[in-house]
Amino acid sequence: MLNFRKILSICFLLWLLLPDLTVEVNAGQAADSYSQTASGQEAAAQEELGTYGMVPIYGRDIKDGTYSVEVESSSSMFRIIQAELTVSEGRMNAQLTLSGTGYLMLFPGTGEEAAHSSEESYLGYEENDQGKYVYRFPVEALNKSLPCAAFSKRKEKWYDRRILFDASSLPKDALLIQLPDYDLIEKAVKAWEQNGSQENASASPNAPKETSSPAPNEQLPQAPLPIDREDGEYSIEASITGGSGKSGILSPTLLIVREGRAYARIQWSSPNYDYMIVGNEKYLNMAEEGRNSLFEIPITLMDKEMPVIADTTAMGTPHEVAYSLLFYSDSIGSRGQMPQEAAKRVVIMALIIIVGGGILNHILKKKSRT
Repeated sequence: MLNFRKILSICFLLWLLLPDLTVEVNAGQAADSYSQTASGQEAAAQEELGTYGMVPIYGRDIKDGTYSVEVESSSSMFRIIQAELTVSEGRMNAQLTLSGTGYLMLFPGTGEEAAHSSEESYLGYEENDQGKYVYRFPVEALNKSLPCAAFSKRKEKWYDRRILFDASSLPKDALLIQLPDYDLIEKAVKAWEQNGSQENASASPNAPKETSSPAPNEQLPQAPLPIDREDGEYSIEASITGGSGKSGILSPTLLIVREGRAYARIQWSSPNYDYMIVGNEKYLNMAEEGRNSLFEIPITLMDKEMPVIADTTAMGTPHEVAYSLLFYSDSIGSRGQMPQEAAKRVVIMALIIIVGGGILNHILKKKSRT
């Protein structure tokens, strides 16, 4: 018969074998009161940030020091009125002052990630002399759309936001590199788009329009991008622009390396997409009926906007919409970093605890009867 000391030894052995799962369960329990995320109509449409062709600027590209910096926000409900960037030995963080006092905490990630994280990872505020809330936020890069979840005091939910620190707002002598002329690039792109649409209109003025914008440029790469990783599955941060802004994609998303080339498993926030087009190839929805649309597509560009088309049935009749996907190569990590994988591990650990607790309870009851 097992004595109490042996039971404790078994429990300790289980704890040693499953350290990661234990930490995640504890984190989930600690953040239980902050587990709600806004969805549907509550989650307002996100505005696009930055300009076409923006290149991320990292801490190594900036002189050490403290600078005022302008910050764009994807939502008018989340307005940053002042930001002070500190750069030290390649690392960056910023003091963000919000226009209002409606957010109790921030989190450097998505609302879904925040809901499954521990309270220790949340960024609290300090009040300044004007009663405004000030947060200390880690900055991965400038000129890059960064996820920032905000917890509403009134709604008691996490809201997904994105912010972008504008490198061009820094003093010129702060930068160790020269920035491209983004205004000139944007003007050139707009001129090309207008010229293309005029040529299409003059060629066939009475032709019906089946798509909301031209097909992806055939001169762009069509084949999956070669990648210096072993064949397998990874996670990668991705963002999407275009369309009405009402639909988005899950990020991080699944990166699949097959025969040294990169593919992505794209999951939409809507079940209304029936196919996607990359280059001249069509890819069909892999999801079960009723679930959010899911596609496996080749990654033809990384750290640059990759044009795609997605066909939606949300408008009653099928309608092709042009989007741009952006995959961030410096965000590649293990598959375990994806929210779905973390949720699976929590469920497994919960089952182990429940079953183990039942066995322990049975042993103790049996011992008490002897």
